[in-house]
This record gives sequence, structure tokens and C-alpha cells, in this order.
Amino acid sequence: MLFHIAPVNSGTVGKTDPPATYKGKMMAKTVLVIDDDPTQRRLLQAAVEKAGFACRTAPDGETGIAVAADAKDGVDVVLLDLTMPGLSGLDTLDRLSTKRPDLPVIMLTATSGIDTIVQSMRRGAVDFIVKPANPERVVVSIRNALKMQSLTGEVKRLSRKAEGGMSFEDMIASAAPMRQVIRMAERAASSDIPVLILGESGVGKEVVARCIQGASARAGKPFVTVNCGAIPENLVESILFGHEKGAFTGAVSKAPGKFLEADGGTLFLDEVGELPLDAQVKLLRALQEGEVDAVGSRRPTKVDVRIISATNRDLSAQVAEGTFREDLFYRLNVFPVDMPSLRDRRDDIPALVEHFVTRFNSSEGTKVTGASDDTMKMLYAFDWPGNVRQLENAVFRAVVLCDGDLLQPQDFPQISGQMPDIASLPAAPAVPVAANAVPTAPRAANDAEAASSPVSITDAHGELRTLTDIEHDILQYAIDFYEGHMSEVSRRLGIGRSTLYRKVREYDLDVRGEREAG
Repeated sequence: MLFHIAPVNSGTVGKTDPPATYKGKMMAKTVLVIDDDPTQRRLLQAAVEKAGFACRTAPDGETGIAVAADAKDGVDVVLLDLTMPGLSGLDTLDRLSTKRPDLPVIMLTATSGIDTIVQSMRRGAVDFIVKPANPERVVVSIRNALKMQSLTGEVKRLSRKAEGGMSFEDMIASAAPMRQVIRMAERAASSDIPVLILGESGVGKEVVARCIQGASARAGKPFVTVNCGAIPENLVESILFGHEKGAFTGAVSKAPGKFLEADGGTLFLDEVGELPLDAQVKLLRALQEGEVDAVGSRRPTKVDVRIISATNRDLSAQVAEGTFREDLFYRLNVFPVDMPSLRDRRDDIPALVEHFVTRFNSSEGTKVTGASDDTMKMLYAFDWPGNVRQLENAVFRAVVLCDGDLLQPQDFPQISGQMPDIASLPAAPAVPVAANAVPTAPRAANDAEAASSPVSITDAHGELRTLTDIEHDILQYAIDFYEGHMSEVSRRLGIGRSTLYRKVREYDLDVRGEREAG
């Protein structure tokens, strides 16, 4: 069976307890302590775990590099002793910087010479702590390193967005409906097939479109967005296809149009169902012939544009009503992608909240660390008619209103006013969040959380299930959660790969989506 009591880690890699959950529904960040002194390792591990982080340890540089080298192993920050036998701390730092340049490393040493500090910083260390290390100083340094890492990641994400280079890794998509969206969108990205993204307003259709572009051969090329519902009817043709100077009153200069702006890249037609019928005719011709006729031009212009469209309307119903051309509908609806509403992907809410908190902390200079349990229960239970866009705006307002470290229900007055009995709401599940989240204080499991666990230990009659049945469900859940990355499943559950595969065969588990992680 999988169930065992893990011993206290005394320097052996791979025997730490699994990450705990924390306020704000976050999963613990993992700190790797590399130190040849077993006493120092135990003291640092105790301080790290008390602060709410998961901890792994290594007795030397070579072992530490082996643990931290692969980003999939989940090490988020390193505490590295400067003076060690064999591979020195500085040499270990150099090799870690080569293998994982974004991994923050904090140096530990018994000496405080300025030359040593400068040398460590030049080689990539983010901080320097003199032994004996004060536990509070260590924790502050870890949190600062993680915050800096999250801000750096946000800057890179925004840069990729500006350059049309967003990827599916930038998306928060742990909920099952969103994982299906990602799988479909990844397939679409491998070709120039026209994509129609369907979903309610505010679900993130443009984000998916940008990720398809970023994962395609057109990455880095223009990504041009057109909100078809915001264009005056008499200007649709000019804006889409361009116009010549003097083509109409007010045309004082030549304009290329959105198709030409997107040449070589992607044209995203948002709310395409809002296009008037006469514009639909010309759009259809542009798609069929691969050329556009600018208003007032005597000859068409060839364009190479990938079309991704989106709508919150039922286009098939519009076709039946005669307000949308059937031939255009079939031209656009070659590869439909259905975006779920936020209420259908509630498991992503904790991660989205943490993501937005990090972003607004950066833009507003605030220091909110997460959301309280009651707040997360409230946000999880709310229906979010405006979907992710509404959640984003609500968190923005809450961050501005918040007077403490954690967002409270009163920071969401428009939502809390509709839920007077927040204490009676079921607990939101704890799920992994985006890499930009920083853990706060630990929290103990309670009955409500146990009831919302993805794997139940009791049956429908309230009786305990057998260990075999529970183990079967835990394994299947882990395989699904980590999308078939069997190395990650093995590491997270604390069992060997051979044991895991034996259990898979024994229980006849579904591993159709299995992808080896090394």
C-alpha cells in the first residue's frame, strides 16, 4: 500500500513529507537545503517547514544539483552552504545557474567577508545569510526571493503577450474542462486551420487565441485583434480591408486595414457574430481567395493570414434566423473550441485569485499575500456571470480595499452582500496554483475540507472504504492531475517508478494520456 509514515529527513534526498496546503488555497513552495552539516540541515528544515514551505535536503552539491536540475521536480528556491567538501558552494551555484537560470539561490556561510558576498552575487545568488542563520531572516529571504521570481515571471509573461508569444504554460488551466480546452487548442496550433472559440463573455477567448498563435509556426508574427461588435457599421469594410486616399469623405490618407496589418500572422475576429451581412460577404471572399479589396482600390492585394474567431452567440441559430451567412459559418467553424464558464471550472478559482493578487501587488505596490478561508469559500461558491473578467476586476478592487495581509469577505462588498451566511458554505478545494504564488501561513485540515477532497475515504453510507479502493482512487487521481507525467506522480506520492507501474497494472488504471517526464 501507499500509506506510510515518513521519517524526519536527516539529509537524505526524497524522504520529505508531501507538500501541505495553506491559507489562500495554495500548495506549498519547495525549498531545497544543501548543506554538509546534518545539524544545520535539520535546523533549516524545521524553520522552513514551520513557515509553511515544503522542504527537501541534500548533503552535498552534487546531490543538490541532481535534485534541483529538473524544473519538474518542483524545487522553487535553494538554500546553499558556501563551504562544503567536494563541490564548493560557488561551484554548485555556477552549475545550478547553468541548468536552471531562473531558480533563486540564497547563500549561507559562516564568514561575512565582503569579497565573498560580492563574488556570490555576481555569480547569481539573490541573497546572502551569515550563520548562525536567524529563522526569521531565512524565511523573509525565501519569501522575498519567491516574490522577485513571481514579478520576473509576470514581466516575462507580459513581454510574451506584447510580442504575440504567449504559450499554454501561461494559462491557469488545472480544472478538467480547461485541460480539455488546452488539448484541443494545442492540436489547432499545429496547423493553420480556422478556429472558432465559443463561450460566454469574459471566459478568456482572446487568451486562448494568443496561446494558439504563440504555439504555432506564426509565433512572433503580428497578432491583430478586431472587436467586430465595436466597429460602426459604415466603417467595417474600411477597417477590415483598408481604403485608398479619397475613397470616401474623410479618407485623407491611405489605410492598410486589419488584414494587411496581420499579414504573416493571425487575425483574431472577436464577437464575429456582430458583423453586418454585407461585411460578411466580403469577409467570406477574403477567406476563400486569400486576398482583400481595399475601399477605392482597383486591384486586390494578396494576404497570408490565419483566422481565429470568437463569439458568445449561437451562430447556428443566427444562420437559421438569416442574420449570419451559412457559408461563412462553415468557413469559420472548421475547428470549434468550447470555452467553459468560470462556474464550470471552479477548481481554477484559487489559482486565478493568487495570480491576480500577484499582478495587482506589482502594479499597485500592495503587499497582499492571499485570501482568507472564508473569502475563498465565498469566491468559490459565487456564480460569476461575468466569468474570469469579473473575477479579475473583483480581485483588483479587493486588493485596493484590503487593510491586512489576506483578502477578507468585506473586501468584496458586491459579492459578500449576496452571501450573508458565508460560514455555512463548503470549503474550496486546495489546488496547485501558477508559479507566481507565494505561500503564507500553514492551515490545518478540517472536516469541511475532508468532505471536499477529490478522493473520499468513506462510502455513500458513511462507512470507511477499503485501503485497496482508496489507493486505487488516489493513484488514478494523481495520474489524471499530473496529466500522465509518471515521474511526477511517482515523486509526489513517494513511491518508486517500478512500484507505480506495478500498481497501474494491478488496478488496471487509465493512463491513456501518459507522458513520461524523464
